[in-house]
Amino acid sequence: MVYAMIIIFIVGYIFIAMEHTVKVNKASVALLIGTLLWVIYIYLAPNTVLNVSPDVFNHYLTSHPELQHHTFGVQVRHFVIDHQILESIGDIAEMLFFLLAAMTIVELIDVHGGFTYITEKITTRKKRQLLWLISFITFFMSAVLDNLTTTIVMIMLTRRIVSEPRERWLFGSLIVIAANSGGAWSPIGDVTTIMLWVKGNISANIIPQLFFPSLVSMVAPVFIAQFLLKGNIKEAESVQTEERENSELLLHMRKKDRLGILIFGVSILVLSPVFKAITHLPPFIGLLLGVSLLWIYTEILYNRKDQLNESLKLRVSKVLGRIDFSTLMFFLGILLAVDALQSAGLLQQASVYMAKHLPNVYAQGYTIGLLSAIVDNVPLVAAAIGMYPVLDPSIASTMSDPVFMQNFVEDGVFWHFIAYCAGVGGSILIIGSAAGVVFMGLEKVSFGWYLKRISLIALIGYTLGAGTYILQQMIF
Repeated sequence: MVYAMIIIFIVGYIFIAMEHTVKVNKASVALLIGTLLWVIYIYLAPNTVLNVSPDVFNHYLTSHPELQHHTFGVQVRHFVIDHQILESIGDIAEMLFFLLAAMTIVELIDVHGGFTYITEKITTRKKRQLLWLISFITFFMSAVLDNLTTTIVMIMLTRRIVSEPRERWLFGSLIVIAANSGGAWSPIGDVTTIMLWVKGNISANIIPQLFFPSLVSMVAPVFIAQFLLKGNIKEAESVQTEERENSELLLHMRKKDRLGILIFGVSILVLSPVFKAITHLPPFIGLLLGVSLLWIYTEILYNRKDQLNESLKLRVSKVLGRIDFSTLMFFLGILLAVDALQSAGLLQQASVYMAKHLPNVYAQGYTIGLLSAIVDNVPLVAAAIGMYPVLDPSIASTMSDPVFMQNFVEDGVFWHFIAYCAGVGGSILIIGSAAGVVFMGLEKVSFGWYLKRISLIALIGYTLGAGTYILQQMIF
């Protein structure tokens, strides 16, 4: 049954990676493997639970004396259903509620024209200057928003400026790299950093630790790519832009209304780490609080616009219908699958193998980053979290190798390096990140074109950024 779990997991990931070829939504595959692995595990558990989780299992039996007279198989089944699955769902729910709240805030800003304040500031038509400007805007924007939303906004902006498709592909490729690099140094900038932050592996201290490595991983590819561009952007005779469903609404929105929603929404996202530090509550509580306040703000705003037809008003109740719930289902399936593998002890075996063959945390992190170009970085980071629990500094100091184990405390070197490598490494291949996949879909870029022209540039940036982090640790 262990081999069946591994085979299902691998086959499922092949289908997820080939989503655009097989034309089956990756969320459906993720949910399939996530649920199947738990079905298999509940029959496998009697053979593994005493080896994988003996202390937790014995504590569960002590806390439930009514199970003492049942058979071992019944005890294990209750342990899996009443403890392991519920604990897994609780951890996953934190992540999903955070993402749902963040996506709602970003969508509210977008439908009310808040992002136009950023796009309207770009006026240069010099190709190289434009490449640097767009890359830097993307880099900093994705640290506050998620890199997926940032990529969509910046690709749409580039469409209005660059008319030649192949040149736009180059701009779009650097947007993907900048978005992934920008998301890596912020606790709310990427799904993987959100996962690490919610789980307590990292804190806001990640910002000073990863800012310069992430900046290097973006600057190096832009520096190389600029030599592929010459001259100025030719003004298109007529740059056709897609009509927005809410264009009539925006005509009725005053400038200060749009600006207010932009400032309010971004402030909620930016202040969520502060909320966690002050209250010690999970981050999703802070974002849900922000959604409720933004919801009230927009309700009051619309109630004052009596002249606006109700069908045009994009209240939060309508915006929720525009949220991409298939993305949330994808994460649900992936995290369920990873938790099943962890419960079965497979991730612990993987950690032992990695520690034996790659004892250096930098080698482990760099390798995971390379794998994230092929396999989605969400399960890779989830697997790393499952392999290495966060250690208390006082406990780590008493272990056989205290210097090495300090890498796994909160804000330890391993967690910071994993956040960098998993986020930035996804840029090496176009299918390695959500930003790359959405770029491929929007601009119809082929896997081969990106591999031939961009992958090496992205790999150079990734490696230089990793080297910068290691050098930073050696010096400071």
